[in-house]
Amino acid sequence: MDWPDLLNRPRPQPTYTLAVPGALAGDLWLPSGEGPFPVVLMIHGGCWQKHIADRTIMNYAAAALSAQGFAVWNIEYRGVDEVGGGYPGTFQDVARAADALVAFAPRYRLDLNRIVGFGHSAGGHLIAWLAARRKIAPSSPLYSEAPLPLRGVVMAGGLADLHTAPQGCAGNSVPRLLGQASPARRDVYADTSPSDLLPLGVPQIAITGEADTVSPPAMAQSYAARASAAGDRAQAIIIADAGHVEEITPATPAFARVANALRALIAP
Repeated sequence: MDWPDLLNRPRPQPTYTLAVPGALAGDLWLPSGEGPFPVVLMIHGGCWQKHIADRTIMNYAAAALSAQGFAVWNIEYRGVDEVGGGYPGTFQDVARAADALVAFAPRYRLDLNRIVGFGHSAGGHLIAWLAARRKIAPSSPLYSEAPLPLRGVVMAGGLADLHTAPQGCAGNSVPRLLGQASPARRDVYADTSPSDLLPLGVPQIAITGEADTVSPPAMAQSYAARASAAGDRAQAIIIADAGHVEEITPATPAFARVANALRALIAP
């Protein structure tokens, strides 16, 4: 599939668009029923660049998951091509949007004990980073005293290891995302790359299309092997005859595996 195969479809609309204090807005998709609802915390990709994609690229996936009984919180963040984006702003946006679920939960009947993360492409990096926040040192501007806990994460075509992010997508993005080294921050990967923060302490599932050229299967397999070696429960799932687009396109085998993985993580 190519991007027009997805983006030329009628685009579903969220139940609510909600403001996030100190960050950008996000979209909440609610299923039918009384709740409390399990939650998918969703993060879009786009090489960390807003001119490539924003959160609406995930509307199709969000609507499909909502129809399966999940509340979906589809968040936004400043790209590295926007004022204030990059390090630390992109990460701070993501963290604030995630933590806003605590305030939203009572009104929208969200179950804070059943939150799983789902990120596509660059969003796969950011969702794994959210799971890793408890490992970040207090000296970092990205430190959170009480980060929102996730039951696990699914990375579809994810770029969780910033050391190996492909140049075609990330060549101009990763240096801005990492920020500048300094005497006080000599290792720019230490608080930004999930692979440097392993073990994360939650299950991690990396799903990649066999024909994905943005995040090739070897990246998913390498990351899952590193996470497993560090003591995490991690696996890589490679989908035959699928590329980067199918991973977030409802009614494809790749997206069906994503939904199955999310359900497995949310189960008691």
